[in-house]
Amino acid sequence: MSTTAIFEDRDTSTAVNARMRLTCKRAAAQACHAIAPAWPLDQSIAVNPYHQRTERPLREIATRMAVFAGIHVFPPRAYFRQAWQDGRIHIQDLEQALRGCGATGQDGQSADHALSTRICIQALNTEPALPRLPLLMDVLDDDPGRHTRLNWRQAITHQISQTCAAYFDQDQADWHPDRDQGLYTFWRKTLSRDHGIGTLMGLPDLGLATRSIAIDADAALTRVLGRIGLPEAVWADYFEAVLLTVNGWASWCAHLGWQARLRGEKDNHLHQLLAIRLAWGALLLECKSADSSRHAFAAMRSQWARASETLRQADSTLHIDEIWQSALDISYQRKLLAKLRTPAPRLPVTDAPSCLAFQAVFCIDVRSEPMRRAIETVNPQAQTIGFAGFFGMPVLYTPAGTSASRAQLPGLFTPSMNVTDRVITPVTPVTPARQSVSLSQTKLLDRRYRNFASGQPWQAASHWPSAAFSFVETLGLTYVRKLSGWLLPSESKAANDDLTGVPARYRSILRPVLTTPDLDTKISLAAGILSTMGLLRFAPVVLLVGHESQSANNAHACALDCGACGGQSGQVNARALASLLNEQGVRKGLKQLSVDIPEHTAFVPAVHNTTTDEITCFDLDLLPESIQQQCAQIQKQFRLAGDKARAERAGSLGLEPSLSESSLLKSLRRRANDGAQTRPEWGLAGNAAIIFGQRDLTKTLDLQGRVFLHDYNRRADPQGAVLEALLTGPLMVACWINWQYHASTSDPDHMGSGNKVLHNVVGGRIGVFEGNGGDLRIGLSRQSLHDGTSWRHEPVRLTVIVDAPKERIDTILNRHLNVASLLHNHWIHLWQRDPDGSIHRFVSGQKGKWVTVQD
Repeated sequence: MSTTAIFEDRDTSTAVNARMRLTCKRAAAQACHAIAPAWPLDQSIAVNPYHQRTERPLREIATRMAVFAGIHVFPPRAYFRQAWQDGRIHIQDLEQALRGCGATGQDGQSADHALSTRICIQALNTEPALPRLPLLMDVLDDDPGRHTRLNWRQAITHQISQTCAAYFDQDQADWHPDRDQGLYTFWRKTLSRDHGIGTLMGLPDLGLATRSIAIDADAALTRVLGRIGLPEAVWADYFEAVLLTVNGWASWCAHLGWQARLRGEKDNHLHQLLAIRLAWGALLLECKSADSSRHAFAAMRSQWARASETLRQADSTLHIDEIWQSALDISYQRKLLAKLRTPAPRLPVTDAPSCLAFQAVFCIDVRSEPMRRAIETVNPQAQTIGFAGFFGMPVLYTPAGTSASRAQLPGLFTPSMNVTDRVITPVTPVTPARQSVSLSQTKLLDRRYRNFASGQPWQAASHWPSAAFSFVETLGLTYVRKLSGWLLPSESKAANDDLTGVPARYRSILRPVLTTPDLDTKISLAAGILSTMGLLRFAPVVLLVGHESQSANNAHACALDCGACGGQSGQVNARALASLLNEQGVRKGLKQLSVDIPEHTAFVPAVHNTTTDEITCFDLDLLPESIQQQCAQIQKQFRLAGDKARAERAGSLGLEPSLSESSLLKSLRRRANDGAQTRPEWGLAGNAAIIFGQRDLTKTLDLQGRVFLHDYNRRADPQGAVLEALLTGPLMVACWINWQYHASTSDPDHMGSGNKVLHNVVGGRIGVFEGNGGDLRIGLSRQSLHDGTSWRHEPVRLTVIVDAPKERIDTILNRHLNVASLLHNHWIHLWQRDPDGSIHRFVSGQKGKWVTVQD
């Protein structure tokens, strides 16, 4: 007997009234809104997986994620126990956390009168026992033979995941399905023709049951709700719990929706995915007997009717975990505060242009901090500056001769200008060989097209690791040479993939430039960038240093590049901006805006390779010979600084710091070119704070590559316009990075991408499976966080330190509720610094009260 007859006749279209459909649609939209986007592999940027939930308090979200999906937002208690036993967390840290500093926002009051340090310490010996609310598939998967077949939850996730992989693939498979009718219809047709899934699940009648599937997504949602009869108040929560069973693909669909909104469009793939997952529940009902379904169904209704009580119970349990999270944060802040309070030694005055050897503008990325410190040690007359790595360039980059375009800016923003490559030869040839270069742009592009055509199989093999070995027999020795490069890695420097197909002798004259011919637009862009950068005085040479990583056979390579550049190298932005600022017409326009760049000042683009700590300059042949000579001396200093930076981090990579400078560089290059290397570098592991202030505040401090450093001069920003841009831009990017690392460390099974060795690329660029199935994996791999013995990342919440007046900060927070919610809901910490060196902490829950931070 079909279970359709068991329940009230609510699953027919005539009985589902308009109000129910509207309420159901709203609940579905609320659930879909909770899913954060995940970017594709070729644009991989760090994303806070809880970004869409930050309008609620952290502990509330931790409670919901645990009860709905078994996801751990806070680190496991075993981690806190180890930190306590190792002495990283002191008793004073725990006591301060108990008083509510950062955890509850009630400074000076007990976080919970029933809690004490003794209870908190005892709690470290057991993981919290948290209740779970069941889904329909869980209560139906109750027959005695369930251990002899596939678990239904796993089977359904696998089936949906494989369907999504086929549907969304555009780059990998030779055959692509018809997508015109949408994801839900494609899944419905796919399942109706799948004769194996029912057998694997122990449901021989599944094929017949598929005939009852609703023909569209909205009908599927209302039909399932009508049959299960859950209280209306929990519909959105139930939908969210359902989506979390396929969180990887839900995150991909959320990305498609995010991109559609940036274009002013709508995308309903996430809504359809929710309908698919719910429709599976209806299918299981069709396959169960009336008696077994009735019992299981009553149990689920009963538990969801008590959902609010279950959430309260879990919230109370997690209070201890929140306190330990706060204690861990405080333990880091204590050490950071001690450094900030260390009296700075007297340094040479370098703010006057006449005293500056050169200026180097680096990305705020934490990996830049050790290199900046090394440069300043090698040459105290050098001024390093921290700025968002895309250098304020809101651009879409299209490599010459290709139709592929990519955004070179943070995922939060939309590009408004275009950059492409142009053949530009020096006005005054540097060598006789330059005089022979007469290839036109058209002929150069024609050569590139032909090279692309002849190299397509090779490119396919090298870009898709899971398919690479299938090309060996086809390409023979040609591809064996590629594999040998992985097995016996070379010591070569990083290659520029944007120049693939361009003849080698012409690569140096193909340069990225802004395509806009409008001079006023260029002048306005340049003025805004220099103002935000705080660069109003200029040395003879100003280097714009983007950054990139170098690794081989790495599906997540883009995750190690510049997040501010959309998961790309910062080279394009640095070169395009340098070209813009060296343009005479732009400089004349800037002078009229009181931005007077000396005639002898030159902007030089460069890139910091964060795997090998090498800095390479570009386009020097376009600059006067005197500047080229200065840059030759600067590059010698960069090499010395690179030696220092490499020696500092060698131990963390398992290399011997006492190796000679040349041997260590060769080792790092071999590491970068090794196709079997799972840890080419540590990326942003360890990130813990961001400082908005002048470099003088931190210039002599060893911040251990854990702090984002963005220059900010309060005196040059009396209206707070620059600070507003920083707190709504770079701060949000740093928060995303911090929480991606936090989530991947706290719950690697749900929020990390698993074992990199087992990764298989999905759709050429969409993401990865761990193995050949399961949900799409998001977040960071274990090898990016753990060295095989211990965690390399410490899951602390971001501490934001701003050297600006409190009133200026308060005004900005009042205008930007999305930033304020991060503070009020305890996702980040905010400190403010006064000119006298005193530091104050923002305490939520008291109308933005500031409390002095004590030693």
